[in-house]
Amino acid sequence: MRMNEMLPLALQTSYISRAQYPVNLISSETTTYKDKLQSYRKRLDDAEADLCLVDEEDEVDTIFEVPIIDMSTDDGQVRQKRNIHTPSKLTEWLGVTATEVLNKPNVQHVRAAKRDPKCRFIYVYGENSRDKLKITRASLVQILTYHQVMPVYLDFMLIFGAQINAKDPRFFGFREQIRLKNPRNDHIAPKLGRSGKMFQLCFNLKGVGLLTNNSGDDADPSDGSIRTVSIYHRFDVEHGTTLWIVTKGGRDLLDRYKEITAPDAPEDARCFSDAAACFRASLSVHLMFCHWSTEDWRGYISWLEDHLDYRSDLAYHYSQVESTYELGGIADLQYWRDNANQAVLLLNANIEILNSLRKFYVNLTNRADFPTSLKTDCEHDLDVFLSQLDEIMKDLQRQLERARLIINIVNDRKELVLQHLQAQTEQLNRNMGREAAVMRIITIVTLLYLPSTFVSTFFSSDVVKYQNRDANGAGDYTESFSSLALKRRVFKKYLDGDCLYS
Repeated sequence: MRMNEMLPLALQTSYISRAQYPVNLISSETTTYKDKLQSYRKRLDDAEADLCLVDEEDEVDTIFEVPIIDMSTDDGQVRQKRNIHTPSKLTEWLGVTATEVLNKPNVQHVRAAKRDPKCRFIYVYGENSRDKLKITRASLVQILTYHQVMPVYLDFMLIFGAQINAKDPRFFGFREQIRLKNPRNDHIAPKLGRSGKMFQLCFNLKGVGLLTNNSGDDADPSDGSIRTVSIYHRFDVEHGTTLWIVTKGGRDLLDRYKEITAPDAPEDARCFSDAAACFRASLSVHLMFCHWSTEDWRGYISWLEDHLDYRSDLAYHYSQVESTYELGGIADLQYWRDNANQAVLLLNANIEILNSLRKFYVNLTNRADFPTSLKTDCEHDLDVFLSQLDEIMKDLQRQLERARLIINIVNDRKELVLQHLQAQTEQLNRNMGREAAVMRIITIVTLLYLPSTFVSTFFSSDVVKYQNRDANGAGDYTESFSSLALKRRVFKKYLDGDCLYS
């Protein structure tokens, strides 16, 4: 429906200063400290070069890609979808215009040309989890400002962007904000479908996928195996207006959303006849994300089991036979155990987030200010939703127990390997002790025989001679010493490279 509606003054002011996001956000009943908002803006400043595409100075529009799907009709049969490629196309899609006030060059009026759709799904993505998001900062803050997205969602977006090593790979969280009664006029824009009575939340989930190398075989698990999705959701309890902003590496979840909202798909996620139908549709989308977070964990844990069992069995074998086990084997076991430990951490994180999501909806629907019509009409759907969450958490819990069992087995067998290495060290020490004893014996024998050997060698030389006085051997012996013989003896030993005393 085309219109030309002036935005509320506070929203106009916020939109005009959108470059300052999130400092420019309309304040809520729960005041967010300005210092905190400034810190968010500084973090965005610091991350901009790696997080987003850079505006081309010589071009009117920077080319990017932001898929947006709008569900505008009650039955979801008419679905508007487009890949937005330029800032001007984004502004046109949002239907917002800012015009200068006549004779007031520094004053602008901001108008909306169309109402917010019943459901808007915005997909901000990069080619992979370590690539830049395909959007400029200017267009990103335009989206976040126009929809007044809570600033804490930046925590969940800033883990993306160009990077060599994953940023905060173990970061996870769940944040919420509820405003169901007596909203401030600044938050109310009925012509846009914004009653001011709404709840919003953001969280992230960790999926997993096995990498393959060039030969098509499974590669080693690494940070690249972990897939993260950051989700923002807002729901207007009076009009049923729904917003999703999803940040991820790759387009897989966009394709899934297209499937569950296709014209020939069941009505669960594409019927928006009233606020209750919109609420039911939002629960279906939540389940889509939750099921995604469990799909590949079973295969991933099985893969870790295969590798860890092989290496721990090898360690166990070496500890039972007389064979040398290298220290590198311990490092190898530690590497795979670290991956198992990471799996335990991320599975625990998913379980905690899903449990937080469950508690959020239970507490939300139990609030006295939650619309009775939604509570009554969606009671069965909420029960099914909570039951599905319980099943998903049970599945994750089973994979968690498998990962913990792997670690326990490896720890036990690693202890056997350490004992075997200690035995190898003790045997080596014993061998070195025997060799030292033999060397001591050789030294003692050498010391015993060296003096006598020297004396006999010296006196058998021409240096000293004992002779009879006459040719017949009669008479006393006479002793003669030849210094020339001694010099020749020493010189010969020198030429032979030896020592006189050898």
